[in-house]
Amino acid sequence: MYKVAILPGDGIGPEVIKEGLKVLKAVGEKYNLRFEIKEYPFGGEAIDKYGDPYPEETKNGCLSSDAVLLGAVGGPKWDRLEGNKRPEAGLLALRKSLKVYANLRPAVLYPYLKKASPLKDELLEKGIDILIVRELTGGIYFGPKGIEPIDSGFRAYDMEVYETHEIERIAVIAFEAALKRKRKVTSVDKANVLESSRLWRKTVEEVAKRYPEVELEHMYVDNCAMQLVKNPTQFDVILTNNMFGDILSDEAAQIVGSIGMLPSASLRGDKVGLYEPIHGSAPDIAGKKIANPLATILSVAMMLQYSFGEEEAAQDIRKAVERALEEGFRTADLGEGIVLSTEEMGDKIVEYVKG
Repeated sequence: MYKVAILPGDGIGPEVIKEGLKVLKAVGEKYNLRFEIKEYPFGGEAIDKYGDPYPEETKNGCLSSDAVLLGAVGGPKWDRLEGNKRPEAGLLALRKSLKVYANLRPAVLYPYLKKASPLKDELLEKGIDILIVRELTGGIYFGPKGIEPIDSGFRAYDMEVYETHEIERIAVIAFEAALKRKRKVTSVDKANVLESSRLWRKTVEEVAKRYPEVELEHMYVDNCAMQLVKNPTQFDVILTNNMFGDILSDEAAQIVGSIGMLPSASLRGDKVGLYEPIHGSAPDIAGKKIANPLATILSVAMMLQYSFGEEEAAQDIRKAVERALEEGFRTADLGEGIVLSTEEMGDKIVEYVKG
């Protein structure tokens, strides 16, 4: 029996979570897996009900589960709230409470989605298979911050803070992942300007000494952003801090066809893994039945793999997604093909999982 806390959240979150749960149920029936599913309020929805994006009931439910499956949070409705009361503050608090410091974001270009990529065909010939390893509980998002009056108006600050142990532990995750891939780590920083990046680079180099079989290269973040669109096939594992990882993974999502295709796993907490698509709440398309549920469905596959050790079930889901794409099925964001609604795409993946 696996306990899963469900946080549908806002915007398209409930729509894509519904399809993810549909697939989880199908794979559970196929492999005789039992899941105890409980849904909790989170994000803007929780603000409306309880005045808190991460209520105590939700926190306790997440901490007592084996894994958390999250949809998306935020929207214009809550944009005018103070920073610590916005839906996004609940997301940071969730990550902190679960102590999930390692965020894994695979960016894979399926051959059938080349037309959906904005890159030229010649850049896609070798395929794209990148794993972004993002530090998740430190850096500028969690450092000291504030806003204060000064003579000319206000001064606001958000401080980038990292300690050696935080950098070391995420670097280990990246190098261990690289051992199972092409044995190359690109560590991304801004060491020509930032002291925090200089410590980052120095610490990563120390960790690299433990992995002589893995190639390490350093790259400034602005150059990395350029190289991702100039020559994405050069990358294997990208290791970077919280803010840079947030930005670069969105760029990687677009070059592989759509941000609706990227799942993520946040791991290495005390016990509970957090799984979510990297796309936002997309309030402009909420309720229109056109949201792409594949990132959420692939996040379910990552949950089965990393939290539950159900490798075969996870692979079944990935194969079902690949088959659907190979046979020409698409959601609206993926361009030409047989365009399906959110629910229809979920049904198609269930069909292929069942075989």
